[in-house]
Amino acid sequence: MNYIQKANVSLFTHIALTLLLLLIALGACYMAITSIAARTYVLEINQRLYRDVAEHLVSETQPLKNGKLDTTATHDIMHSMMVINPSVEVYLLDTTGRIIDYVVPFSSVVLEEVDITPIKKFLHETDKALVLGDDPKEVGTTNIFSAAPIIEDGKLQGYAYIILAGELQKHVTGELSKDYLTSLGGQLFFLVLGAALLIGLLAFWLLTRNLRRIIAIVQRFKEGDYEARISASQEGNLKVLSSTFNNMADQINENIQQLKTVDQLRQELIANVSHDLRTPLAIIRGYIETIQMKDESLTPEDRKRYLQTVLHSSERLGKLISQLFEYSKLEADQVVPEKEPFLLQELCQDVVFKYQVLADKKEIKLNWFGTKDLPMVFADIALVERVLQNLLDNALQHTPQGGDIGIYLKDAEKGVEVKIIDSGPGIPADKQAHIFERHRQLDTGEKAKPGAGLGLAIVKKILEIHQVSIKVQNQPQKGAAFSFQLPLALGLMRV
Repeated sequence: MNYIQKANVSLFTHIALTLLLLLIALGACYMAITSIAARTYVLEINQRLYRDVAEHLVSETQPLKNGKLDTTATHDIMHSMMVINPSVEVYLLDTTGRIIDYVVPFSSVVLEEVDITPIKKFLHETDKALVLGDDPKEVGTTNIFSAAPIIEDGKLQGYAYIILAGELQKHVTGELSKDYLTSLGGQLFFLVLGAALLIGLLAFWLLTRNLRRIIAIVQRFKEGDYEARISASQEGNLKVLSSTFNNMADQINENIQQLKTVDQLRQELIANVSHDLRTPLAIIRGYIETIQMKDESLTPEDRKRYLQTVLHSSERLGKLISQLFEYSKLEADQVVPEKEPFLLQELCQDVVFKYQVLADKKEIKLNWFGTKDLPMVFADIALVERVLQNLLDNALQHTPQGGDIGIYLKDAEKGVEVKIIDSGPGIPADKQAHIFERHRQLDTGEKAKPGAGLGLAIVKKILEIHQVSIKVQNQPQKGAAFSFQLPLALGLMRV
């Protein structure tokens, strides 16, 4: 439980710190934007109020006469303007923007000329939008201004250029802005920041309440309570997360049960295989020891019979080991079918021909039935042959002497159906679901067949990698019938 509390505290602390930093950043941005907007607003007001100052200057005096500077009356008017408004700075420019005269307080002028483009824009635009021009007293800075052309005899002689927010106004404005930001702005900032932080933390606490409950349930599941689930009343806004966890928990439980089942089957498989391996090994060892002990007294007929028994047992042993390797590769998905189109009736004919000797030895009739005009199927021919061989091995083991086995092929809706029917004792209905399990032998009243159990499991695995299922049922007055359908080749698929 301490872990859950620590996780909740850590989560809430991270959220609180993140929210605090976000609010501080937003507040700083807000104050910066507000400061810039306020400064721009003040500049625009001043420019609109004093827009015509330069025009009045030009109309009251004639700064240029015969193209030459007349400073007698001009400086008096300039000084009078500065007495009324000490923040203004008055400049006279020629037609290219070069400064030819000025009256400014305090520091000296550092520029020799100003850009004429903003002046022309100021004179030609009538919407009274904010226009900034070069500040002659500071390199690379702009300021609000008033401008008017100086006309003599209908010809442009220069410009009157008045900076409206001079050095004095900048100083006063800067001090006031600083006081505003540190007093009213600072107080408002911290007030809003504190309120927003409290509201945000409360909102996050309410929003994460369900999350904290989910974390507690997940921790219970981690500690071994595999029945822990998130109830519908605890889902809230985290419904997707809750349903996903519940589905995941169900899947994990199912996987655990499957692993237990697989482990149990593995133990059964090892026990059965160990028994089947011991039986032929014991026979081989026993007869070899007999041959060694009675080497001088054995007749040729007995020696031949003993060696034949040893050979038969070694063949059984080799077959079982081969089945184990084959099943292991199939179960580990190491077998990839190499599918190709082929005629199933030709494959059945070849398999029946190979098994005819075994069937004749047991006096069992073995035949296949089907038409030669069946369409081609699409599968791995070698793996399908292995399926037929295992099913015939199973049928020969359970069909009594004098019985019969038939392979029936017919055209079906989804492909070509294969059915193998024997005349053995059949399979009880309650046992049919288990015959394809690994190394499972059924108690049918017969003597147990040595090495049986993996053949049908291999059949099922091979058909599964072909996406094909196999069915088993008892035939009336006959034995068991195994059936499956192989898909048609691509060009022959029915629409």
